[in-house]
Amino acid sequence: QVQLVESGGGLVQAGGSLRLSCAVSGRTSSRYAMGWFRQAPGKEREFVAGLSWNNINTDYADSVKGRFTISRDNAKNTVYLQMNSLKPEDTAVYYCARSIHGQASRRWDDYDYWGQGTQVTASS
Repeated sequence: QVQLVESGGGLVQAGGSLRLSCAVSGRTSSRYAMGWFRQAPGKEREFVAGLSWNNINTDYADSVKGRFTISRDNAKNTVYLQMNSLKPEDTAVYYCARSIHGQASRRWDDYDYWGQGTQVTASS
């Protein structure tokens, strides 16, 4: 079994920054890609960022490209999402997830383990 626990969410003014963390425990392996998704009220869950198993390839939604950065510290079994220049439309619950593949995917059903989510609110 694998457990993912997100932290680092909160309330920030538009233009501010937050760093989300996702601690991975249990039967872990570094051979899997990791991803971040988000879901705003009344909207579907959407892909935000993904990182390949070897930390070489990244993928970002167009809406966050240039502002968000995904990274991983394998020694700490932790995945990060650095979010800069936050906008009100970034407000959502953010989830980290472990992919069933080595390369990141934008499809939510390519991920088998999910965290409980952390709320991010960017006020205007």
